[in-house]
Amino acid sequence: MPLEMSPFGCWGLPTALLALFCCPGSGEEFEVHMYPEQLVVEPGGSQLINCSTSCANPNIGGLETTLTKTLNQSGPQWKQFLVSNIYQDTVVHCYFSCFGSQKLKSLNVSVFYPPKQMLLKIQPTWVAVGKSFTVECHVPDVKPLESLTLTLLRGKETLCNKTFTGEKNDTQGATATHKGMAHREDGRHNFSCHARLDLSSRGGAIFHQVSEPQMLKVYEPTPDNQMVVIISVVSVLLFLFVTSILLCFILGQHWRQRRMGAYGVQDA
Repeated sequence: MPLEMSPFGCWGLPTALLALFCCPGSGEEFEVHMYPEQLVVEPGGSQLINCSTSCANPNIGGLETTLTKTLNQSGPQWKQFLVSNIYQDTVVHCYFSCFGSQKLKSLNVSVFYPPKQMLLKIQPTWVAVGKSFTVECHVPDVKPLESLTLTLLRGKETLCNKTFTGEKNDTQGATATHKGMAHREDGRHNFSCHARLDLSSRGGAIFHQVSEPQMLKVYEPTPDNQMVVIISVVSVLLFLFVTSILLCFILGQHWRQRRMGAYGVQDA
């Protein structure tokens, strides 16, 4: 299907918009409609867009856009275009002229990047009971951030939910972090991350992605080596001290008995 030639010639979109806003005309009232009313697509995607009017016999009508467009089908009061090669957010406009009046309808086109890669990291992977650890989930190349929610899970228990309302869309992706204190039961559960990109308010679907589960190895803390040495030395010294006291007592008793035996012989 050949490309439709714009009635505004080589001047394109700026001339079309200027003509429609500055030269409204004085004809009958009519409406211009677009379908879909909201549009989200993946990079490089394409979409059919319908432009229609309530005017029974429009003079001209069409779609103004910087994107690649092809006239797919048309009727007396409507035109359907295939818009393709969409790689960035843009705005497209449907226009119709009826009895000297011109009207315009606009549609915002948003490019989205669904969560595909989930990077889950636990630091440290070995931790003693009572010590701190960190769970971090990173999702690169996801957009729009304001539609994203990241949830960190321990088993089925939610550790944290993070939304990104108001954050700037860029190529850095999104990150959620949870810091906790290790308990014995932490070693019996998987840790995971769940991403939810909700585009329903923009006319799109809801996308889900889950990371590969990871385990945290938890162990009982062992005494410090230096403390073990100190306790061992003190124990040995205490043993020697008690042993020397006992030896002194035994030797004293033995010496006393010998003296008592000598006195008994003299008396006899």
